[in-house]
Amino acid sequence: RNLLSKNLKELRVHYCQTSPASSGVREFISKNYVSLKEANPNFPILIREASGVEARFFARYDFGKEEKVVLNNLPAKDVESELEKLVNKSV
Repeated sequence: RNLLSKNLKELRVHYCQTSPASSGVREFISKNYVSLKEANPNFPILIREASGVEARFFARYDFGKEEKVVLNNLPAKDVESELEKLVNKSV
């Protein structure tokens, strides 16, 4: 949580404002966004809400390498686990 920028260069979060499939992502963002930004004030976390989109993380690493993780129907605790996997991944 405190080391988002250890391996990552940017995190984008896409989700739907109303879809039940995005409810875990919405809950994760509402509970954790402030603490993530406080711990990583200069790290870009981009939140994109759009009707009907698939819930997902896009992680950007060095040299423009990106990874996408689909988060549809995951509870908030599993969304956090997926973020930890992205942070700890060495590319």
